[in-house]
Amino acid sequence: MQMADDGARVRELARLFLRLGATSFGGPAAHIALMHVELVKRRRWLSEQDFVDLVGAANMIPGPNSTEVAIHVGYARAGWRGLLTSGACFITPSMLIVGVLAWVYVRYGSLPDVRGVLYGVTPVVVVIIAHALWTFAHTTVKSVWLGCVCAAAVTAAAAGIHELIVLAAGALAGVLQWSFSARAMPRSPRADSEGAGRLIWLPVLSAAPVAAAATPVTLGTLSAVFFKTGALLFGSGYVLLAFLRHDLIERLGWLTDQQLLDAVAVAQVTPGPLFTTATFVGYVLAGFSGAAVATVAIFVPAFVYVAASAPWIPRLRRSPVARAILDGVNVAAVAVMAVVSWQIARAAVRDIPTLAILVVVFTVVLLRARVNSAWLILGGGLAGWMVRG
Repeated sequence: MQMADDGARVRELARLFLRLGATSFGGPAAHIALMHVELVKRRRWLSEQDFVDLVGAANMIPGPNSTEVAIHVGYARAGWRGLLTSGACFITPSMLIVGVLAWVYVRYGSLPDVRGVLYGVTPVVVVIIAHALWTFAHTTVKSVWLGCVCAAAVTAAAAGIHELIVLAAGALAGVLQWSFSARAMPRSPRADSEGAGRLIWLPVLSAAPVAAAATPVTLGTLSAVFFKTGALLFGSGYVLLAFLRHDLIERLGWLTDQQLLDAVAVAQVTPGPLFTTATFVGYVLAGFSGAAVATVAIFVPAFVYVAASAPWIPRLRRSPVARAILDGVNVAAVAVMAVVSWQIARAAVRDIPTLAILVVVFTVVLLRARVNSAWLILGGGLAGWMVRG
């Protein structure tokens, strides 16, 4: 009976994350907001606190945050089978879409114009993120101190301070809160403290050197470049661009600047994780085999990191020190997402039609209408195509 239940959960995860992977426009903040709607609000698979903890844990390790949240959810829901299923299903739709666009790009030397669809989708994404952030704030800001930390993190992120510094400062603020409010409490068990340390320092311990690659394009070299990127990269798409530019343009001379910018642009305007930039680059350099190798290489570290860290999350909540660190990271992550959503909103709402789309979707969400977020995104895309297509 237990195996049958696990099988049903794996199938549920596959269906959900295939759909999310095919409809999640707007970057990691939007992906996480959509997952929140599906996992907490609609299906109630996770509590608010559990979901926020998974987001915080994903922020503590390198790699694509939203993909790692999906992998964490799979593990929490259905163990190791769920971990592999949810991650693979979230990545696959984007990989296929980007692969097709890469084929069009190589064959015809240009990309199809999807600006009309994105014109209508982005206001919808803004509302979905804003709604999720409001809920996250209620869950994470548990004290006046954490409220001040969140406000300071918003200010820092808006000022352009790197998000890793903001997250680290949030963790430090959590430790300070614990040290001032719980000095009289007994020390947490050594095992729990060690678990927290292993999770926090996981990026340092796993940053194994990658062998130097030869100049000719080979699948082994391609795999090494993208594995290193997936294993070491923290931060936004701009950081990904910097990593790839150093290796693929400056060191190896495989791509032009325009080709790399086109690759990142395609991954940004298609649903799913930005790391499918690897699919586009891999196809441009070595066809379908290159696309497959590059995609697998850049995402494998995320699965490894989550597999190593996921079993420690329940222990983190039992350790006072680790719990304080996680609380600080959570509010800092919400602050960073808030700044990103504001930047998206400024770019998205630029005229009367986009404002109208935003108001309509906001009204639907405010009235708590049980409309699947995928339909909202598809409706926004259709409206944008009709106005600008």
